[in-house]
Amino acid sequence: MPAFVSMFGFRRGHLERPNFEIGLEVLIVSRNTCLRRISHSLVMFRHCPKLLSHSSSSSCLTRHPGRSHSSPHSPYFVTTPIFYVNSSPHLGHLYTALLADAQARFQSLRGRRALLTTGTDEHGLKVQRAADERGEEPGHFCNRVSAQYRDLFGRCGVGYADFVRTSEKRHRRTVERLWKRLAEGGHVEKASYEGWYCMPDETFLSESQTEVKGHEDGEGARVSVESGHPVEWVQEDNYVFNLGKFKPAIQKWLEESNVIQPALFKGHVRSLLSEESSLDKLSISRPHWRLWWGIPVPDDPGQVVYVWLDALANYLTVCEGKSPVSPSWPADVHIIGKDILKFHAIYWPAFLMAAGLPLPRLVRVHSHWMVDGEKMSKSKGNVVDPVDLAERFTSEGLRYFLLREGVPHSDGNFSEKKMTNYLNSELANTLGNLLSRCTAKAFRKDPLGNTKVDLEASCSGKAGDLLQELRSLPWRVESHYTDFEYYLGVDLIMEVLRNTNGFIQEERPWELAREGQHERLAVVLKVAYESLRICGILMQPITPTLSGRLLDTLRVEKRTWDDAKRTIVDQNLSCVSGERCVLFNRVKVAEY
Repeated sequence: MPAFVSMFGFRRGHLERPNFEIGLEVLIVSRNTCLRRISHSLVMFRHCPKLLSHSSSSSCLTRHPGRSHSSPHSPYFVTTPIFYVNSSPHLGHLYTALLADAQARFQSLRGRRALLTTGTDEHGLKVQRAADERGEEPGHFCNRVSAQYRDLFGRCGVGYADFVRTSEKRHRRTVERLWKRLAEGGHVEKASYEGWYCMPDETFLSESQTEVKGHEDGEGARVSVESGHPVEWVQEDNYVFNLGKFKPAIQKWLEESNVIQPALFKGHVRSLLSEESSLDKLSISRPHWRLWWGIPVPDDPGQVVYVWLDALANYLTVCEGKSPVSPSWPADVHIIGKDILKFHAIYWPAFLMAAGLPLPRLVRVHSHWMVDGEKMSKSKGNVVDPVDLAERFTSEGLRYFLLREGVPHSDGNFSEKKMTNYLNSELANTLGNLLSRCTAKAFRKDPLGNTKVDLEASCSGKAGDLLQELRSLPWRVESHYTDFEYYLGVDLIMEVLRNTNGFIQEERPWELAREGQHERLAVVLKVAYESLRICGILMQPITPTLSGRLLDTLRVEKRTWDDAKRTIVDQNLSCVSGERCVLFNRVKVAEY
């Protein structure tokens, strides 16, 4: 059976329609003909491994959406949201992409093929107006801004397998299929819809989600409580999706799994589900006269598909590829910012349930970036340009700082002063100077010579303690990286490197070489090289290029996570390269 799922079935596979009922007690027949009774208000889907297909020739499996288990032999499928092109990429966009890239690299080091997808969201009223304001045709405007995202991600080493654009024909086909599947299931109807609409956020809001600001008498501007963006009252004839049907199933999905992480964000979703009556009916189209830059509703060109339904379908578009490297649905993890949690934890699961598709295995949420303690704002003039930072601090330096400083459960604080201190203290001094000291001219040709030494027996005191740290380090870092807590993993790595520097300072290998103490010198250098080797391997998801230079200098060929776990006696580091390596140049300290 082919391993890659297309959106509506396995390629060249048998097809079968889903069978689902909502709010009823139903009997579902599983493959082994056992009967299962599903309690009131649960949503269950009867679909075979061929997900949404149309042939009855294959037997089906009964499976709850979202409980699809990932096989260690299947590619690890990690996604970023597709980024809105109404303006150039900022620091938060890059941070999201780096979280995904680091996880993909980490999974690859552990021996699992990883596929990262990203892209740009190019439809909607906000994009249409942004193009108008700049006097550009929307297609040209989207091409220009989308290219900026590609350039930034390429510069910063984001290794995506697919970059999807919602303006592409392949994506339009996916959206049309998804719409038809929702309509065929009876989940879409046309109705008069009215409410507060926030154009910058591209979403309708309930009364309780808005507030009046500006004047005590209530005559000020009405804005979104969450984003502060202005809202306007809209009354339109649109297509609506019966989201209320799926609220009990979404609540159960949330309660029975740890799908939303960090866990504190689950409470926010639970609150939205319990408090928002506006979630019962969701407008999923806009009239063409108001919004023409988008995908027309199938069989009704007078309506355009709602931008979030359009955008979320990108995760299925990338599964439609004919290449062997195309991922299969469901995603192992969606990585998103907290501002779009509602769309990924409520809207997206509901659309998938209605379409008979399994739910994503994990939604990993991160917080925002502040600048010197203040929210980024164009009006304040403190929006950070990641391209400028990459030029001044290097791409590897920027990667390191964002993944080192970013904490998913709380807002990060960007400061050029703090960034400079981190890079100089940790990359240039702790790591870079350690490599320089251990690859000095006196050790470069053949640092260990022909000296044979029982390293385990020779290592006592600080050397023995350092080896013990190194033995456990890969497992400890692995635990943090698995939980997307890269900052904690880097903390552990830097602690070991600082201890190694202390060990070198105490042992003074340059003096041992001058005095001819070859056996002791061999022990000291081998321990130091082992520390650099292991830390270099573990740093690859964070700073891939810098780590590569480090491992090249040590002539380390085996660089997987398992290689980091192998003991020092298994390694053969005969010598280092003939040239001294300056791993990271110090950043010039500016006046702040």
